[in-house]
Amino acid sequence: MPVKTLTRAEIRDAIAESINFPRHRAMEILEQILEQMIVSLVKEGELKLSSFGSFNVRKKSNRIGRNPKTGKEVMITPRKTISFRASHILKDGVAKK
Repeated sequence: MPVKTLTRAEIRDAIAESINFPRHRAMEILEQILEQMIVSLVKEGELKLSSFGSFNVRKKSNRIGRNPKTGKEVMITPRKTISFRASHILKDGVAKK
């Protein structure tokens, strides 16, 4: 089953239609929301959206990985990743559909 990607344009159109805003204003709102989410993750290391879930910045340390093509071991450098944990309300909503 192919995965459906929800685009910013689709979200923008849904916002514009539901609150009767021009599309350009709805896109500005969406961009501000996403920017605030990024700022919160950078500043606090976590973001909790009530009734939706929480995002956390995780730090991964050095580790040894393997190139699947060649089988050769390589050092993977430390990096930050984001994890998401869905709220029980989101999980229940998805399970009912």
